[in-house]
Amino acid sequence: MEASENQEEVVSNRAQKMAGTVNWGTATVVGVFAGMLYGGSKEASASVSKDAEVMLKLGSTPDKREQYRLMRDAMENRFIRVTRGSIVGGVRLGIFTAAFYGLQNLLAEKRGVHDVFNVVGAGSVTASTFGLIMPGSLRWRLRNAMLGSALGAAICFPLGWLHLKLVEKANEGKLSTTSDVSDTEEAKSGVAAAVGRLEGNLNK
Repeated sequence: MEASENQEEVVSNRAQKMAGTVNWGTATVVGVFAGMLYGGSKEASASVSKDAEVMLKLGSTPDKREQYRLMRDAMENRFIRVTRGSIVGGVRLGIFTAAFYGLQNLLAEKRGVHDVFNVVGAGSVTASTFGLIMPGSLRWRLRNAMLGSALGAAICFPLGWLHLKLVEKANEGKLSTTSDVSDTEEAKSGVAAAVGRLEGNLNK
């Protein structure tokens, strides 16, 4: 019985998230949608110059059928470009987000504590990996990997520190609110007991 209770306690402790850790699945979904929005808007803004070229062709084409064909082709090409940009952007940012938060949670689990060094390590490794898989020569990819590792650590250190400080402040606010509520409940129970005693004395 004691062994089973100890195992249940260990499982429950592991199930509890450490303060400051982010849900991997939720972060990945947010990253995918943010990448889709960025990629689609980028391709849509890049299509403005191509739309201007189509408008020039329409002005120099008197045939209505040719104008209709040009407009249809322009709309189809724009739709394809925006869709492709949304998909590519969502996949890229989604993979980056999944790798970053997955490594961050893994480091927190292995080390038993979640601090700024987990954020720095996850950012450095993720940026280095993405720099290594970029197209180009081996020398170019190694250079990108080293640069990505340094930039990832430099950027994630202040962001991770700020994030953990905000989490600490939020936890302090929750603790103070909980203590105020408990004090209020104790005061109410004391008042209720006094009222009960007074009613009992009056009934006598």
